[in-house]
Amino acid sequence: MVARKEGLSENAGGAGRGLTRALGVAALLALAACGQGEDILPGERLNIRPELAEAAPIGAMPFSAPAPEVNRAWSQRGGNAAHHQEHLALARELTRLWSADIGAGNSRKHRITAQPVVAGGRIYTLDARATVTATTSAGETLWQADLTPPSDRAGDASGGGLAVSGDTVFATSGFGRLVALDAATGAQRWVQELEAPATGAPTVHDGLVYVATRDSRGVAVRADNGRVVWELTGIESLTGVGGGASPAIGGSRVVFPFPSGELVAALRQGGVRLWSSVVGGRRKGRAYANLSDIAADPVVAGETVYVANASGRAVALDLNSGERIWTARAGTVEPVWVAGGSVFMVTDLNELVRLDAATGALIWKTELPFYRRENPRRRETITAHWGPVLAGGRLLLVSSDGRLRSFDPETGEALGALELPAGAAAGVAIADATLYVVTSDGRLHAYR
Repeated sequence: MVARKEGLSENAGGAGRGLTRALGVAALLALAACGQGEDILPGERLNIRPELAEAAPIGAMPFSAPAPEVNRAWSQRGGNAAHHQEHLALARELTRLWSADIGAGNSRKHRITAQPVVAGGRIYTLDARATVTATTSAGETLWQADLTPPSDRAGDASGGGLAVSGDTVFATSGFGRLVALDAATGAQRWVQELEAPATGAPTVHDGLVYVATRDSRGVAVRADNGRVVWELTGIESLTGVGGGASPAIGGSRVVFPFPSGELVAALRQGGVRLWSSVVGGRRKGRAYANLSDIAADPVVAGETVYVANASGRAVALDLNSGERIWTARAGTVEPVWVAGGSVFMVTDLNELVRLDAATGALIWKTELPFYRRENPRRRETITAHWGPVLAGGRLLLVSSDGRLRSFDPETGEALGALELPAGAAAGVAIADATLYVVTSDGRLHAYR
């Protein structure tokens, strides 16, 4: 069944050239004059472009982790609709329980972008060619569902994400559709044409499914029948990062991340726009700095929204007003982890960092593997990292080089690494003290 749109509402919010040329010539002449007979003054040279200089760590600060909690489900990105959990129960020593096929792995044209979601004793995954698989907690395949539309060919699109609520699995894909599947059988319940690919996974809360699209629209869809209730528009962008961000829920508000770097908050019921903010700023000297995309899910912790773009900026915003609390010179494509008064993240420079949640000050940073091979002319095989997650008293992240790494949250010291059967393809999910990870060869692994 293809769902319709109903009750749709939108809440958006000659002579000159000659003068410009003349001013440009005057500026060049002035610069030329400055270069003639210039006196070099003695004294210390100070950097007048502080954005090029990274902040120095402020030093050790105690970290008091909240008590570990056994979460029964990891129903969507970050575990819940706010993308925020603090400290999850997990054993210090992990053993692989089982591995299961989920479909197609990574290739030159296709990538797995969805982390697993877990609910009701089932683990749901999305492979690199738009196939959803349901696996039991014992590693047995229950069903598979192909999201490819009848008018398209398998493999024509890649990417997307999952969320589960009650007896329904919600899936986005590169085909620009939101699909609802029966959680027990995989049977299709409804389809909503989004008219553009989603930036990331859907977010589900209180009977509505929220999706941000690549053409910068925030859409709210009824979970029971797929009909669009409302939508809003943001600033458009021509570029973006694959496997982007999902909307986040905070009380009566939903926060949409868009490829332009804009963040828009609206009322969940009705879609009335409340505020918008652009995460601006770029890391100089990096090719990816031209990407303004908010590729990391916004995280709502209390009355604060934490979010980062892909090119070197992270911010904390007041959930109610959108007022900026602080800005840090660190970008990420993964959601930050907020716990114990700290913000943990893997930066665009492949550093694991701890920031003060109140001020954004850098407490410590730990370098992670970046380029596997490096020479003066060429760099190859970038190591990607997903996480971190605070579980079992340590920070965990998985990497494309086939390792599950752990770190001390107070100091950033590396505690060890567990070899995975293959390189990780997406972030982990943790439920019932079990860790699930999908690897690049299209397999799901369970550790406990």
